[in-house]
Amino acid sequence: MKARILFVFLILSMSAFTGGDITDEIALAVKSGNSKEISSHFTDNIDLKVLQQEDVYSKAQAELIVKDFFLKHTVKSFEIDHKSVKNDTQFAIGKLETSAGKFRVYFLIKKSAGILKIQQFRIEAEND
Repeated sequence: MKARILFVFLILSMSAFTGGDITDEIALAVKSGNSKEISSHFTDNIDLKVLQQEDVYSKAQAELIVKDFFLKHTVKSFEIDHKSVKNDTQFAIGKLETSAGKFRVYFLIKKSAGILKIQQFRIEAEND
C-alpha cells in the first residue's frame, strides 16, 4: 500500500515539474478566447492562418490577428478532436464553435532550445 502511495506521489510530482500538457494549456486559452495566452506560446515568427489571412507573422502581429478574430467570433465551445506527440513535435486539431460559425483549429508545437513553442497556428472555416 505504501508503495502505491509513493508511486502516485511520484507521478503527480513529475507532472507538476514538467508543467503539464501544453496542448491542454493552449486548448483552454482557445476555449476562453484569450489571444494573449495563446500568443505567449508562439515562436518569434509564426506561420499563421486565420480565415483569409495567411503568412509568417511576428509574435506581436499574430497576437493582434488572433485577438481580432476572437473579438468578432465569441467562443461558445472548443474541443480537441485529435492530438499527437512524436519526439520533439506535437500537434492538435480541434473544433471551435463561435457566435459566427464553426471552425477547425490546428496548432503545431516544436521544441526549440528545450522550450515547446507553437510553430504553426490555423483557424479555418469548417467544411461540413
